Amino acid sequence: MRATQNSLLSLHSAVFILGITALFSKFIALSALDITLIRSIFACIALALFTVYLKESLLLNKPRDYFIVFIPGALLASHWVTFFYSMQISSVAIGVIALYTYPVITVFLEPLFHGERPHITDILSAAIVFFGIYLMTPDFSFSNQVTQGIAWGILSALLFSLRNIIQRRYFSHQPARQALFYQSLVVVILLLPFSGNNIDSFTKWQWSQLFILGVFFTALPHTLLAYSLRHLKAKTAGLIGCLQVVYATVFATFLLNEFPDASIITGGTLVVSAAIYESYIAHK
Repeated sequence: MRATQNSLLSLHSAVFILGITALFSKFIALSALDITLIRSIFACIALALFTVYLKESLLLNKPRDYFIVFIPGALLASHWVTFFYSMQISSVAIGVIALYTYPVITVFLEPLFHGERPHITDILSAAIVFFGIYLMTPDFSFSNQVTQGIAWGILSALLFSLRNIIQRRYFSHQPARQALFYQSLVVVILLLPFSGNNIDSFTKWQWSQLFILGVFFTALPHTLLAYSLRHLKAKTAGLIGCLQVVYATVFATFLLNEFPDASIITGGTLVVSAAIYESYIAHK
């Protein structure tokens, strides 16, 4: 019971912070790939220093983990790039809304990994989330950037869902900080060849933004998320994580002047309701 309570607290804290993270796609005038690379570098450094400060080992528990970590690391890299790109070509609200199709994806993918069948309540919650996101999406025409943003966001959702499932299945025995450190390191290794030549052109202000993003809005929330997945199923984390849609929409309203209409408010209410219900079931 105590472990579940702590996991839920960590998960809700991570989701709140990640709701702010989405705004960096607009705040930082760099490509999604450059943002992902530098945030990962700062996240690696922060996680390594914090682990050393706690006098813990950075080594993984099993030799095979060093090979397996490339899978969630590659998925995380692809997820971050596609997520930020979806918001850059559309809006924060659209990108985050599209991303949160991943609870629906997770509900149907996770049983395949664990030899289980989806529960009726999970399917109902996922349906409510899907309908809420449907209401919040203003345009389904593939001829505009909004639809392109949705498409990239859904791809990001699929990648994020797979990463969370693999994280829980193969790295639940691994401390959260070590798991995220190596996954972030994989992100750096994979993206550096495609972005390294642009680093010299970054301004001091951009470096400051990337530092804040990497330490306080990457290392911290994803460590909390990884910890929560040690005791909660990925589908539970996915459905509770739908609160990020509301947080990001509210922050975008006040900081970016992206005012939500009635459909966004209605859809957001459905998303939050499903997230609260799933959180209660997990706690019970």
